[in-house]
Amino acid sequence: MANAWKRENSKQPKLLSPILLILSLCLLLLLFLFFFSARSPSNPPNSTLFVSPLYPIPSFNCSESPQAHPVVANIVENLKYPFLYSLSDFGSLPDKPHKNIVRLLKGKPFRKPDISATIQQLLEGMKGRNGLVVDVGANVGMASFAAAVMGFKVLAFEPVIDNLKRICDGIWFNRVGDLVTVFEAAVSDRIGNITFYKLVGRLDNSAVSATGAKLAFKSNEEIAVQVRTIPLDELIPNSEPVLLLKIDVQGWEYHVLKGAVKLLSRKKDAAPYLIYEEDERLLQASNSSAKEIRDFLHGVGYSHCVQHGTDAHCTKV
Repeated sequence: MANAWKRENSKQPKLLSPILLILSLCLLLLLFLFFFSARSPSNPPNSTLFVSPLYPIPSFNCSESPQAHPVVANIVENLKYPFLYSLSDFGSLPDKPHKNIVRLLKGKPFRKPDISATIQQLLEGMKGRNGLVVDVGANVGMASFAAAVMGFKVLAFEPVIDNLKRICDGIWFNRVGDLVTVFEAAVSDRIGNITFYKLVGRLDNSAVSATGAKLAFKSNEEIAVQVRTIPLDELIPNSEPVLLLKIDVQGWEYHVLKGAVKLLSRKKDAAPYLIYEEDERLLQASNSSAKEIRDFLHGVGYSHCVQHGTDAHCTKV
């Protein structure tokens, strides 16, 4: 009995056959692929997969951009589709901090920017439609992110490097790197370069016109820089649908519109909803006027414009 026990235990275990080994490896590979595909983020509800077109100028590379600092960011209040953005204006520290810094210290979200609410209200009725949102004069991205968190593709144009850094912050905070394409450029009616004026401590009042830049903040020092210019018609192909065009460029709106005559001349169903700042003082500082803009828009079919504060909303009726 003892010898039988020894003989039984001395037997070598059988090795897996080659077929079973291959099947086991295939099963492990399938489990590996399933695990990582399940972890990959899904597309936002309104986004569609397509290959981005090749643009005539390179987009701004946030991964190679210097990091803005310090970073003060927070979520925006009272929006159906909330987002975060990085504050560029801190106020006069420490005595008179920006109102949003005060709100942050009290545990409150940032105040809702009017343009963010407007963008989301308009795009709510366009969900399911394929097309771009174009943000000219993006500042720190309050319009761009309002659209991107709804799943819309955005082209954002901003010439001020300090603002671009804040946009890059927001792209990371909101996880919208696949939806927002940023260009370091001023949109105009011709390709080239132009002198641009930015105010020290006021990144929201930079302008092509030195007078326009200082209208609201006469005591701030201005700095002249050279920036690249490009017309929208040179960058957006005719085949690319555009749902909404927002322009806020401190009086340079007429030049932006002239550089988008092909885009604006599209048929009614293909023409973008247009929002632009119509501040007569800023326009005159750039040698244009509200009447000149309205006449131009009427000539390309935008016959219906309604004033909302200092913004004009125009459509083809």
